[in-house]
Amino acid sequence: MRPRTRARLLPLALAVAMVVVAGCGSDEPSSSSGGGASQGFTPPNVPMLQSLGAGEGKVNLVAWAGYVEDGSTDKTVDWVTPFEKETGCQVNVKVAATSDEMVQLMKSGQYDAVSASGDASLRLIAGGDVAPVNTDLVENYADVFDDLKLKPWNSVNGKAYGIPHGRGANLLMWRTDVVKPAPDSWGVVFDPASPYKGKVTAYDSPIYIADAALYLKATKPELGITNPYELDDKQFQASVDLLKQQAGLVGEYWSDYAKAVQAFKSGSTVLGTTWQIIANLAQADKAPVKAILPKEGSTGWSDTWMVSAKAANPNCAYRWMNHVISPKVNAQVAEWFGEAPANRKACQETADKQHCTIFHAADEAYFAKVAWWTTPITECGDGRGRVCKDYSAWTTAWTEIKG
Repeated sequence: MRPRTRARLLPLALAVAMVVVAGCGSDEPSSSSGGGASQGFTPPNVPMLQSLGAGEGKVNLVAWAGYVEDGSTDKTVDWVTPFEKETGCQVNVKVAATSDEMVQLMKSGQYDAVSASGDASLRLIAGGDVAPVNTDLVENYADVFDDLKLKPWNSVNGKAYGIPHGRGANLLMWRTDVVKPAPDSWGVVFDPASPYKGKVTAYDSPIYIADAALYLKATKPELGITNPYELDDKQFQASVDLLKQQAGLVGEYWSDYAKAVQAFKSGSTVLGTTWQIIANLAQADKAPVKAILPKEGSTGWSDTWMVSAKAANPNCAYRWMNHVISPKVNAQVAEWFGEAPANRKACQETADKQHCTIFHAADEAYFAKVAWWTTPITECGDGRGRVCKDYSAWTTAWTEIKG
């Protein structure tokens, strides 16, 4: 989904006490369930690795910035070199800025694995670009939080297509010296009479339509929205109309986290959607900001390592997946980027012992309020049939919303 220029992110010492945070085309499956492990469609028949063999000597990865660090960004941040020494698999990484870019790169067949977000993963599965993952070959999978396993964005019909990496919620942030009283609802970013017109920000991606749908789910029950990614004509139009109204308030749509930090620091932005990393960095620079999960809940992201259907180096890819979710490494990644780790044992390995509390790593009641990004498709998944808007419709509408 996004231009998500995800790192250099914060050094380990930067975990500032806060609340929480946070990755489509049209290879569309014929149907999907909006929740649960059964998607209701049959992906292309791609074979799954049955046993782990000798490493091939290298692995080619597509990843968000900050997920594959070798010390070149910060010499103290390096989980690639130990992996290379241990396995003999030389790591080559292509940093992608958006989910769309990731999908296109994986179609090329030149890469072995990808750290896909939920708005890309179903497209990769439906397009036959990734293979089912044999979780028995990934030892550390056993310690992944149960609520990250076999989910709609990383499985189909009960079959795993990836190894969970980390997760977070999209938050509401504001400058405490300007926005008063303190908001507790997303309604503050949609208020047509807002006194903060021109200083509101919103995430720049078609998937942001789900944020409007989530708000309408809570405030206009007559629309019957149950899943913000499964919207029929009426529900979709209501969400689009709300965002067109909001566009008059928005000073800037953001996709670059660093620019979002600067906007809140300078005061050109005082209110809007954020990720935890943005809140942490802004606070570390003494900006008077606060971020919360509003009462309506929020959208969120859960990233998954997936193996290419054409992987030339599948054994090294499996070794990489096991390495990157091992307790120590998963802790390093989570702290460097600013997210909740996928491996429950990682919480014992973080440099900041409050990290998993700050990021709600084991707080399933908290994450129950999060509607995880997933690829919108035409099959609603709840008995309504093929009447929901797919991602191509979301993309078209987003262009109209921004004008």
